[in-house]
Amino acid sequence: MSPQAQVVILAWIPFVFHVFKRFPPQKAVIISFIVAWLFLPQRVAFALPLIPNYERLSATCYGILLTTFFYDAKRFRSFKFGWLDWPMTIWCLCAFASSISNGLGVYDGLSASLARIVAYGVPYFIGRIYLNNLEGMRQLAIGIFLGGLVYIPFCLLEVAISPQLHRMVYGYHGIVQFSQSIRYGGFRPNVFMQHGLSVGMWMMAATLIGIWLWQANVIDKICGFPIVWFVPVLFVTFVLVKSTGAYIYLLYGIVILFAAKWLRTAMPLLVLIVMISSYILMGATGSLTGERSDKIVAITQDITSPDRAQSLEFRLDNEELLGEKARQRAILGWGGWNRNRVFDYDYLGELVDITTTDSLWIIAFGVNGVIGLFAVFGSSLLPAFSFFWFRYPAHSWSNPKVAPAAMLATITTLYMLDCTLNNQPNPVFTLASGGIAGLVLSPLDINSLKIT
Repeated sequence: MSPQAQVVILAWIPFVFHVFKRFPPQKAVIISFIVAWLFLPQRVAFALPLIPNYERLSATCYGILLTTFFYDAKRFRSFKFGWLDWPMTIWCLCAFASSISNGLGVYDGLSASLARIVAYGVPYFIGRIYLNNLEGMRQLAIGIFLGGLVYIPFCLLEVAISPQLHRMVYGYHGIVQFSQSIRYGGFRPNVFMQHGLSVGMWMMAATLIGIWLWQANVIDKICGFPIVWFVPVLFVTFVLVKSTGAYIYLLYGIVILFAAKWLRTAMPLLVLIVMISSYILMGATGSLTGERSDKIVAITQDITSPDRAQSLEFRLDNEELLGEKARQRAILGWGGWNRNRVFDYDYLGELVDITTTDSLWIIAFGVNGVIGLFAVFGSSLLPAFSFFWFRYPAHSWSNPKVAPAAMLATITTLYMLDCTLNNQPNPVFTLASGGIAGLVLSPLDINSLKIT
């Protein structure tokens, strides 16, 4: 890590304090998370005693927790544990249980759980206490949209010159495998994120939000200019990001939202939640092999290209091996230290790792078993399901007050779909899941909203 990267990461907590002093709490939380995820350096960390390392994600979490303690301590007391919080709680604590069940010791279990709490639990908790109302959802949706607009020139620059911005600003490349930035005869931007897939998912979310902000009349103008001017530019940039999966997510997201507007039904979102749940269930039980796996690859080839189908086939073959290993400890998994991976001897007689873990679902299943697997997916899918099933039916999604929350419920579900194929953590989406859970658990003020 370079000196400038160290300076920026060390200066982040003072920056968060400044943001909290200048902006209202909800907006300060959103600015801190989004700016951190868009611009802080990759692969820079400082070791801290007893708690997880200080790096781009933990810097934001530590900063917001500290500022809340100093400036808004009553916010902590407003939290009331609810039934929607169980999946995230289990996901954070099962890391300890997995370590203990595998004989790795209390210290290892505590370290694993603390790391999980910082990476997932804290963003979710902050969303629960700060963004648990329709106004919080509105500000977060607009924040993601603005974050997409800010990323437009950086994405276009890297499409032209290749992913170089991280090196130009911080003195080293933020990505490990540069070859994965080459797609469709050109370059796929990484900007300051860990992978081009992360950029694709972010720009997909920003584009989908922009479309619905416009269609639902949530906002009319950005910096004095009509929002309709920005949406096409954002869409073109998103296309140039060259993320095939994100293209599909955007199309399905549009189907979800316009089905709610025109047909007044949330059935496409419900179908997606059921599909994701069924996929991970089949993967965990070993049913996603053989003919089923071949059919998925064949459909992918028909929809996309032979290269994408070959990549998917490679993933499914690896997940079949990893799934067999995971089912040996199906309940709580193998714990840490790569014990979930599959090893074999090479031609030199050396024991080597022969598998690749690309997706969050197979990692969660292997490390923390079915308990961890369904907990991590449930932490986002259950709030999204509860949003339209118990609180805001589809016919209300065109209401300007409800539309931002409906978008975020859709995006967090699409993010979980991406997690069946990739492992690109994004704390902003975890923050959104916490906010949606808080919104569902909070009493409904019928005087603040008239559902039509």
